[in-house]
Amino acid sequence: MERYVCIHGHFYQPPRENPWLESVETQDSAAPFHDWNERITSECYAPNGAARLLNQQKKIAGIVNNYARMSFNFGPTLLSWLEDNSRDAYRAVLEADRLGAQRFGGHGPAMAQVYNHMIMPLANTRDRTTQIRWGIADFAHRFHRKPEGMWLAETAVDRATLDLLAAHGIRFVVLAPGQCKHWRPIASGSKAADWQPATQATLDTRVAYRVPLDEGRSIAAFFYDGDISHAVAFESLLASGDQFADHLLAGFAPQHDGPQLVHMATDGESYGHHHHFGEMALAYALEKVEQAGARGTVYAEFLDLAPPRFEAEVHDDSAWSCFHGVERWRSDCGCSSQIKGWNQQWRTPLRLALDWLRDQTSALCEQRMQQMADAGQCRSADLWAARNDYIQVVLDRSPVNVDRFLRAHLAAHAAAEIETAFLQMMELERHAMLMYTSCGWFFDDISGIETVQILAYAGRVLQLAAELFGDAGAALEGGFLGHLKDAHSNVAGRGTGASLYLERIKKQVVDLRKVCAHFAIRSLFDGNQSGDGPVRVYAYDVTRHGQELHNSGSARLLMGTATVQSRLTREQQTLDYAVLHFGDQNLTAAVRPATNPQSMQSEDMQDFAAPIRKAFLLGDLPEVVRVMDRAPGSSAYSLNSLFEDEQRRIVALLLQRTLKQVEAELRKIHAQHTTLLHFLEQAKVPQPAALRFVAEFVTTDNLFQALERDPVQKEEVRALLATVEAESLSLDAEKLGFLATARARTALLRVQSTARLARAAAKARVHASEASQATTLTLVHAIAVIEALRLLPVELNLWQAQNLWYQIWLELKEEPKNARDDGQYVSHFRHLGGLLDMAVDDLMATEG
Repeated sequence: MERYVCIHGHFYQPPRENPWLESVETQDSAAPFHDWNERITSECYAPNGAARLLNQQKKIAGIVNNYARMSFNFGPTLLSWLEDNSRDAYRAVLEADRLGAQRFGGHGPAMAQVYNHMIMPLANTRDRTTQIRWGIADFAHRFHRKPEGMWLAETAVDRATLDLLAAHGIRFVVLAPGQCKHWRPIASGSKAADWQPATQATLDTRVAYRVPLDEGRSIAAFFYDGDISHAVAFESLLASGDQFADHLLAGFAPQHDGPQLVHMATDGESYGHHHHFGEMALAYALEKVEQAGARGTVYAEFLDLAPPRFEAEVHDDSAWSCFHGVERWRSDCGCSSQIKGWNQQWRTPLRLALDWLRDQTSALCEQRMQQMADAGQCRSADLWAARNDYIQVVLDRSPVNVDRFLRAHLAAHAAAEIETAFLQMMELERHAMLMYTSCGWFFDDISGIETVQILAYAGRVLQLAAELFGDAGAALEGGFLGHLKDAHSNVAGRGTGASLYLERIKKQVVDLRKVCAHFAIRSLFDGNQSGDGPVRVYAYDVTRHGQELHNSGSARLLMGTATVQSRLTREQQTLDYAVLHFGDQNLTAAVRPATNPQSMQSEDMQDFAAPIRKAFLLGDLPEVVRVMDRAPGSSAYSLNSLFEDEQRRIVALLLQRTLKQVEAELRKIHAQHTTLLHFLEQAKVPQPAALRFVAEFVTTDNLFQALERDPVQKEEVRALLATVEAESLSLDAEKLGFLATARARTALLRVQSTARLARAAAKARVHASEASQATTLTLVHAIAVIEALRLLPVELNLWQAQNLWYQIWLELKEEPKNARDDGQYVSHFRHLGGLLDMAVDDLMATEG
């Protein structure tokens, strides 16, 4: 009996980038991480690239890349974020496809995905086409091959979508069993009467099905095992790798005609984020399944091994996460509401508003493209062909690549303003698709973070429409808000979609002036340094043409001229700016259009700067503010105008001096009253809360300093912890845990670096002895660090340090035995591995 197992993980997060900055800003709900992408990467995406296999003593006996042994898809927008923000996790995903192809008969385990998780049956044909083409292009760009399968957002499907997929060369899709409508054996001359209703009892999920489509096309469909998938997602099956493996093995039929495939599909975040250590259960289950005689595979390989013998029809407008199909994304189906009295009636007017905005802007863009074509400014009036091709720019925004795209679509003589207008239309159309990201409808209320995000994409569409089409574009906002007024929030005081847009989204809107104000304020706090070339400010470049700084007591005045240019649309403007800092958080700035972009000494700039400078040097700060406000065309800004992450950084700088003063006073109080605290503790007398806070603050800070010393003094750490125990103090466990994680990683990075340098020196026969001694010394220091961290009364996250130790060991194994220092170095290395919970004896015994 040929038995195969395939586990599919759908790894996806909605795009979270600020549409104007193209960057994810701080999300406090993800604390202590910067944002949810960062948090889920730490809990899921990175661990699955280096999952632990434990021995009987719960020590790490191996580290494996789960992605290389399963089927998976990653959302393109998530992969883009990983590429920029978590290179190790990103590399593990790409490497997995290469390694998996070696395991699975040349078929990589990665599947493509429709680009930004749009519900395909609810999209128009143009958007469906672009979603597929962008998904394919993104996949090919990253994995260097064409995709064989494509994941549909929420597995939402209809026959028209499948036909488009097949027309674009996609071989298969993965669907829920309830999405199969009918099935029958493949045989020539089959009639409609041959179709059998698909039920849980009649549908065999262990085989592939062929779905017949138009013009002789077809696509394979795999209907996953619903019971196992549900148990993984919702029944804590991942609490035990043994139980997980047993469930998979129990899915095989004792009697089955031909090869059979037990396969399941869940959100990839089940493995580590939704279920702690789920990635370890997955790694263990895959090992156990193969030991039991079933072979792991992926869908494309199984298609080659067992081509479909049955064909199927799907339920149109069905999806895996809603009994009502795609209604969850357009109506009050009731599936997600967990709060009594709430409803999702807001979903319908939200979709109507976005559809209206999409159609209005599409018509305006098509009209502009036709005008450009008639004027000989572009090669074709086909807006949609250009949008399909625009993914090449999204994947590579280098000036050279953008120029290549412009040459392909615009006339050679097209002016700069035509290039900007064309790029603005492409960005408008990109955001018009992003605003359909499915998560905006999925949850309970329109005021949720996911829905606010898609409203922000709509806000960017409206801004670009106003810039491109003048009054006709600006008028669209009123119509859009008219639709949103019917979308009522369930939360008291939140109002409607229209009020949410006005209160939240309008505040986010960024223009070139605001970028200039941000740059000016930041320059004041960054030592007035920007170099000679452009300075990147999120999705913009700022080129400074001149600047002057004046100081008067605690007050500072900065004035200058700069050109701000969008990196995405090449829109640019030259602006004059002035920033007055009174001290602490008190700051005001003014920005206005410049008439002479090349010089601070121009007459017009001096008309702006001279009275400000004069008032400042006379110490008349109120007059400085009045002059700045009266400047023609001037816009006023404050510290609140900074983009959120930068605002927090500047506030932290402003607080440094205050915090140092507070810390000094707390240390003084602690030194004066330490003996009293000891007495109160010994006498079992309750300690005053104020004195106890001081003791906990100072002791925690002393611990931080001790752990950051190089080398770490273990006895100092031990003595501080003895004080904590003696005085029954509480420590900031979260902050200590973060510090410990970073300290362990740094120590192992040094070990890896010196080991590589020593090997290079040995091969070159240059300073080999000194390099070897340095390597051993670094190992000794790392041991001291880990031993000190082990003393802390907090849960340690040694994941990164363990990965580095394992990498060092793999590199060491590649060295010929006679080329190694098998004495002192290996002894220390083994000891370090033991401290990191590595099964050192098991690992080193596997060396051939």
